[in-house]
Amino acid sequence: MFQKVSLQDWENLVKKQLKVEDIYSILTKENLEEITVKPYYDNVAKPLKNLPKVEESTQLVAKYYDGAEENVYAFLLENNVENLVDKSIYVANKDLAEHIASNESNKYYSLIDVFSENSASINEQLAKELLAKNFERNICVDVALYQNAGANFIQQIAFALAKTKELTEIFGAEILKKLVFRIAVGSNFFFEMAKIRALKLAVNQLSKEFGIDEVPYIFAETSFRNKAKNDEENNLIRSTLELASAMIAGSDAVFSNDYKLENPTSLSEEISFKQQIVLAYESIINVFEDASNGSYYVEDLTQQFAAKSWQKFLEIEETGGFLENLKSGKIQKEIYDRAVAEQNWVAEGKIKLIGVNLYPKLVAKKSASELYDISIIKSVRLAEMFE
Repeated sequence: MFQKVSLQDWENLVKKQLKVEDIYSILTKENLEEITVKPYYDNVAKPLKNLPKVEESTQLVAKYYDGAEENVYAFLLENNVENLVDKSIYVANKDLAEHIASNESNKYYSLIDVFSENSASINEQLAKELLAKNFERNICVDVALYQNAGANFIQQIAFALAKTKELTEIFGAEILKKLVFRIAVGSNFFFEMAKIRALKLAVNQLSKEFGIDEVPYIFAETSFRNKAKNDEENNLIRSTLELASAMIAGSDAVFSNDYKLENPTSLSEEISFKQQIVLAYESIINVFEDASNGSYYVEDLTQQFAAKSWQKFLEIEETGGFLENLKSGKIQKEIYDRAVAEQNWVAEGKIKLIGVNLYPKLVAKKSASELYDISIIKSVRLAEMFE
C-alpha cells in the first residue's frame, strides 16, 4: 500500500527544492484568460457528471473531393454533389443551402450564421429560409470568428450565449434544437478542452431558462490564429493537437483547415483530413462522450470558464443584448483590447510560436496597431506581425 501524501507534504517538498517559502508566486503562470491556474490540483469542489454530446461518435469532416465517397462519411460541401448516400453534409454557403438537392438518406447541417457583425443585425429572412429546410440543424452560431479575431475563452462563450438569446427572442426557444455552434480550437490544449465543456454547460443552462434540457451541437475546426506561412509543417503539428483537444472534449464534428495557408494542394487537403483519421482510428478518442472528465485541472478550468462566461453574458444582456453591444462598438473594443494584448505577448516572446518568434526568431515587420481595427471584428493571425 502506498502511503497517503497530503498537499502540505507536496508543498514542503517543493519549498525545499526551490529554497523559497512562497512557492506559488514562482509556480503560478500568468495568462490572458482572466482565470486562476494553480500549479497543483488534488481535488475539485463540485465534480461534474459526464457532459454528453449529440453524435454518438465525433463526425470526421472533409472537404469533398472525387473518389472520397467510399472512405469519408461527413463532407463540408462548397458545391452541390449528387449521388451521395448515407452521409452527413455540412453546408457553409448560403447559395448552396438554397439550391442543394437534398437526399433523404443523408443528414444535413447548416454552418450558416445569420448575424452580420458589420451591420449589427440578423438576416431574419435568411433564418426563416434555413429553418424551412429539412435539415438536422438549420442555423449556425459562429464563434470561430471571435477566436480567430483574438477573443479570449470567456468572451467566446459569452458571445455564443448572447447570440443564442437573440435568436430565441425572435424565433422562440425551439430554435435551440436547430442550432450548430461552430468554434475554432487553438493550441492551448487543456484550456480548449475546458472551453468546449464550458460551452456545453453554459448553453445547457441557457436552455433550462426556457424549460428545455438541450445539449448543444458543437462543430469544432482548427484555428487560423496560431498558424504561419513559414514552416508550414508546424501548422500540421498544431492542428493535430487542436483536433485531439476537440475530440477529447466531446465535439460532435471536427474539421481541419488546410495546414498550407498559401497554395494549398489536393495532397495538403488530404493530409489535413487524414490527421482526423489517425487520431480516431489509432487512439479512438472520437468515440468517448467526455474523456477529459475526472481531470481536476480540466474540471476546475471548465467551471471557471462556465461561471465567468455566464456572468459576462448577463452583463451583455443588462446593456441591451448582443446586437446593441455590437452597435455601440463595445464588443468590437473588447475583442480588440484582448487581441492586441495577445499580439504584444507574441512580440515580447511570452507566447512562443516555433518558426515565428522562436527557432528562428523573425523580425517584426508590422505593429499591433497596423494589424487590428477597433471597429471591425476580423480574423488576424499572430504570425502576420512577422510575415
